[in-house]
Amino acid sequence: MSRAIEKMPVRATGHPAPFIGEDADQKLNIAVLFTSVESTLAALKEAGDLANHLGAQITLVVPQVVPYPLPLQSPPVRAEFSERRFRVIASESPVETTVQIYLCRDRWAALETALRPGSIVVLGGRKRWWPTKNEILARRLRRAGYEVIFKETE
Repeated sequence: MSRAIEKMPVRATGHPAPFIGEDADQKLNIAVLFTSVESTLAALKEAGDLANHLGAQITLVVPQVVPYPLPLQSPPVRAEFSERRFRVIASESPVETTVQIYLCRDRWAALETALRPGSIVVLGGRKRWWPTKNEILARRLRRAGYEVIFKETE
């Protein structure tokens, strides 16, 4: 299994850069959004089961918000720490996993850049009687045309 880390800065203004999509000969890709460690591990397990059945690969998409006082290329958390952390999380996946870290000002703009239209997206979160921020994100992704699987955690 190959695991790769990619860091991509996303501009705060203007339109997102066009997605560099998969070629016709590449595998189906399932995107797992990082929300929290526990939720992401549950989402990776769910995506791994789905990827095994479909012969797909997984991309762990990590939008890392950089506050405005800092330059976009200088996140508050050292890049080496983030890369190591997400490499460990990706190692929990049973199938080929790529990690894409998006340094951004706006999380939604980074997700629009990272995800192809109609992508299969898996994210995890706790289920409550009120809508949680992860459920709101899942609903927003569905309205934007993505196929979303929400994995509930305890």
